[in-house]
Amino acid sequence: KIEALADERAVAVSAGCLHSLVITDDGEKSPLDRRWRPRGDVWSFGSGLDGNLGHGDKKPLLEPRKIEALKGQGVVAVSAGSSHSLAIIADGSVWSW
Repeated sequence: KIEALADERAVAVSAGCLHSLVITDDGEKSPLDRRWRPRGDVWSFGSGLDGNLGHGDKKPLLEPRKIEALKGQGVVAVSAGSSHSLAIIADGSVWSW
């Protein structure tokens, strides 16, 4: 169990060679149509050697930290590559770092 995520609802993970990404979702059902509206946040940890953790530096992290640049963007999918990361946002845009 990853304690830094104990109070979060994880909905997806991606493991790269030396880093990992986790999507958490505190979405809610729309009161009008009862559909789930994702509001995914992304957390990263591991080696940040190539800036692939998304925190603006190259420091490694032993515990997950929320990527502030993606906070509230509604991330629906992530992929951790060998030295980069990708995210798909609910509006269909793709972010890379």
